[in-house]
Amino acid sequence: MERADESASHLEQALLQARKLIESTVLLHSRRLTTPSPVVRTDGARLGDSLAQLIAGARYSVSVTLTGAGVFESAVTEELDRTPSRAVVRVLCNVPAAEGVAERLRPLTRVRPEVRVSQSELRGIVVVDGASALVQTQVQEPEGQVAVVNDLGAVRALELLFAGAWSRGRKLADHLGLAPRLRTEFARTVLEALRAGHTDETAARGINVSLRTYRRHVAEIMRELDASSRFQAGARAVELGLLAD
Repeated sequence: MERADESASHLEQALLQARKLIESTVLLHSRRLTTPSPVVRTDGARLGDSLAQLIAGARYSVSVTLTGAGVFESAVTEELDRTPSRAVVRVLCNVPAAEGVAERLRPLTRVRPEVRVSQSELRGIVVVDGASALVQTQVQEPEGQVAVVNDLGAVRALELLFAGAWSRGRKLADHLGLAPRLRTEFARTVLEALRAGHTDETAARGINVSLRTYRRHVAEIMRELDASSRFQAGARAVELGLLAD
């Protein structure tokens, strides 16, 4: 058990270090004004051109994360259908974007990506063959703007982040098969309280609902999970990917 905890801790530290490397690399590149900037400021059309060039050259893999329904997501899903057949396509999305991603990917005819849903914090990225990538910039910057990353260390860090989130994600079909009630942030908060062993009074106060309302939600969630006890509900939540293991 201790060895498993140590492995999980090491993985978490590696992912945190990878995230810092990516952020610092993007910031460094954006400040190099005397050289061609790897940050592509686009109106959507140039973003499509950048994606087309990147994805058309894929030989082995295309790894994508999608987090919403903006310019970046539209451009990526449009270009995915042009991925060479030799490349494996994996798409990772967060919970709020899951249903929208399913709708966007449904019209694809040439490519059938494997799709998973993650509880992790994500940013829109496209990584091709572990050699080059596009990273969606911060939300406060103009929509459609991306950082073009060709630094091998940064790209590998992106791959590490993607692999960690992918391994903990659940299949899109399994996620969509859950009752809508279980896919809400409120349900996840209740499940976290159950797993933490909080009393109903403490949990209800923390969520800012009445004790009666909290217990009603617990009963409904247990029924949706087909759980006969709160412990079993927690185990089922982990099994279904509603809570991290």
